[in-house]
Order: sequence, then C-alpha cells, then structure tokens
Amino acid sequence: MPGIASAATSVLIGYVAGGTSKIRVGSGGVMLPNHSALVVAEQFGTLGTLYPGRIDLGVGRAPGSDEVASRALRYNPTEEDFPRQVAELLAYLEPAGPGQRLVAFPGEGTRVPVWLLGSSTYSAQLAAALGLPFAFASHFAPALLMDAAAAYRQQFRPSKYLERPYFAAGVPVVGADCDEEARFLATSALQRGLQLIRRQPIFVPPPVESMDALWSEGERYVVQSRMAVAVVGGPATVRLGMDRLLRETGADELVLVSDLYEHTRRLRSFEIAAEAMRGL
Repeated sequence: MPGIASAATSVLIGYVAGGTSKIRVGSGGVMLPNHSALVVAEQFGTLGTLYPGRIDLGVGRAPGSDEVASRALRYNPTEEDFPRQVAELLAYLEPAGPGQRLVAFPGEGTRVPVWLLGSSTYSAQLAAALGLPFAFASHFAPALLMDAAAAYRQQFRPSKYLERPYFAAGVPVVGADCDEEARFLATSALQRGLQLIRRQPIFVPPPVESMDALWSEGERYVVQSRMAVAVVGGPATVRLGMDRLLRETGADELVLVSDLYEHTRRLRSFEIAAEAMRGL
C-alpha cells in the first residue's frame, strides 16, 4: 500500500531491534491469512532468538490492502480458518513434541508472545477464548472500541499465556507546544484519512490552514469519526486526553500513532506523549 512501509514487517522489526538495545519491538500486525503460519513462526522465531525478550508478534485477519494485492498474496478470506491458523502458529512457537516431524526452526520453543489485533468484536472474542493479549485498532476504526474491550474482558479465559486479560488501544496523537499548533499539524492526519477513504496513496501530506476546501461534508464526517479517540493538543491537553482514554477504556497499554509531516515534529509529538504517560 503506497504510504505504508511495513510490507516486509519482520525485516523492519529486525532493523529497529538491531539499532536499539532495550525497547520491545513488535508487529501491528502480520495479517495471518496472507501468510503461512510456519513461515511467520520461523521469521519471528529468528527475531526472538536474535533479540530475546524483546519481540512481540501481533497478528490480524484483514487483507491489509486492496483486492488485487489480496489475490496476489493468495489471501484466504475464510473466517472459520483464522482460529486454526492462530492455533497452528502458537503450536509452532511451543517446544516440539516427541516425534513431531514439522518443526519451525528457529521458532520452536521460543514462545514469542502472540497478540491478536482487530477492529471488531470477532478478534476480541477469539483472543479471550485463547487467553491471548488483544489490541484494538481504535487509531483508525474506533467505533467498536468499548464493545470489543468489554467482550474481551467478559469472555477471557486464563491460559498458559496470560492469567488475566491484557488490553491495548490504538490512539492517534498529535502533541505540540500549544493546542493551536497541534490542531494545525493534525491536518496532515486528516488529509491522510481523506486519501484512505478515497482509495488514494496515503503518503503523509504537509499540514494546511483549513480542511474546508478539501473534503465534502460526508467525507468530513467519515474522517473525523475515524479520529474519534484522537488526542490533539499541547502538553497539558495531551495529558488530560491520555488520562481520559485510560480511565474510559481501562487499557493496559496505549499504542500511539503520530502522523506528522516533519520528522522532528513527529519526534516532538512522541516526546510530549511519553512525558504525559509518565505522570499517569
């Protein structure tokens, strides 16, 4: 997808993990129906062996692109097959059993933590049934955030992976030195959302003074609804927004996305968000 550089997810994770020493690096995520579970287990098993204790494997079931790319990837859209694929992946990451002929290597026995990702209640319920951590894609599809969080917690079954539910929520964040500057910078994310619903390449554009001439009323509604949980503002506003989201969702983690045009401003946005989180 033009504008998204993560098609070779495991390659990028290796690059980031190799350039750092402490942070955890994970996928958000690998669309499992596009891939062989064995190949994914070996890729992330390799990463987990190279960077022990620092790799997370998030998997989802969406195609991740358009219909043409899905066909080229041999995408399997059968909903009933996704739980089998997840179970197969988890099995490859466990220690091999006696006489097991098909073994992921590297991968076998690494037990790289697996997350389920989703934007509906389906993956929330599956993560609950399997006792896996769950991350909701509220950074671009927040409509069912609270429903998915509730379904996950209510239906969660303790497992060898988790004793209790562990939930993360995606959040668009635009932090700046003041609220007015942040609102201006946030127009890059709004334009990107507009490109997405128009099925155009989604490279991050420079900010604009006003969106009024760029979208129709219907488009404005769709884009803003997809940004419903966004936190935009100066340091104090960002802290209040993060605190509100944590209280409303009960999330154990927030996954932050900051679509700013200039790299230095994007780094500053993450610095402001990190400082806000330290105080919560």
